[in-house]
Amino acid sequence: MLAEAAGELRLPAPAPGTGVISSWDLSIGVDGPGTRFVVFTAGCALRCLYCQNPETWRMRDGRRVTTDEVMAEVGKYRRFIAVAGGGVTVSGGEPLLQHRFTADLLRRCHEIGLHTALDTSGFLGDRATDSLLADTDLVLLDIKSADPKAYRDLTGVELEPTLRFARRLAELGRPTWIRFVLVPGLTDDPAHVDALAAFIADLGNVDHVDVLPFHRMAIEKYERLGLAFPLAHVQPPDQALLDRVHAQFRAHGVVSV
Repeated sequence: MLAEAAGELRLPAPAPGTGVISSWDLSIGVDGPGTRFVVFTAGCALRCLYCQNPETWRMRDGRRVTTDEVMAEVGKYRRFIAVAGGGVTVSGGEPLLQHRFTADLLRRCHEIGLHTALDTSGFLGDRATDSLLADTDLVLLDIKSADPKAYRDLTGVELEPTLRFARRLAELGRPTWIRFVLVPGLTDDPAHVDALAAFIADLGNVDHVDVLPFHRMAIEKYERLGLAFPLAHVQPPDQALLDRVHAQFRAHGVVSV
């Protein structure tokens, strides 16, 4: 599975003006502020053990579209999402796997006055040009763990590229929300949570941390795809664990929700 994930990095980029997506959808308050039109790109170089969207792992399983097609779909909802204080979020998969397509979408959404957000693991943050980030009003950055070994065990890749991207966002002053999935036995080590809180506290551009409780709602999706959900045996975090983690973030002056 990890070899397959690494193979996504070697795939040729889609032709200019095109990309490969898994789907698009509307969401409220989850993928950025307000009502969002969310584009889920296809392909990811990570294989997170708790991933809820295995259908987005491989670019070859997606649908090839043009930027014009996506913008035409965005146009149908433009007034609605603008009035609702929302915008457009490019998610995945990993949108920076198709950084040119993602940059094109963000730029064109900005040109028509829509708020833009990029939802990324940060592993491919070096692919995000300054101009791409200038067209990004908000970055939703997933930091799975602050411990390098735990991060690699959980995702199959190294932590440092994500931390490097986080520091760059701070230097550029790009507004950022951090996403942290709380998985009992995997991401709840008190020392690791403290390290993550301390790292975030030093950045200066993070509005808050979304502490997302692990759940198993994707089990049926895995079964349909003929895959085993690696964490089927893990229970969601209880309230006591959630309270402890929120308290750890607060102790470092970091807002968590």
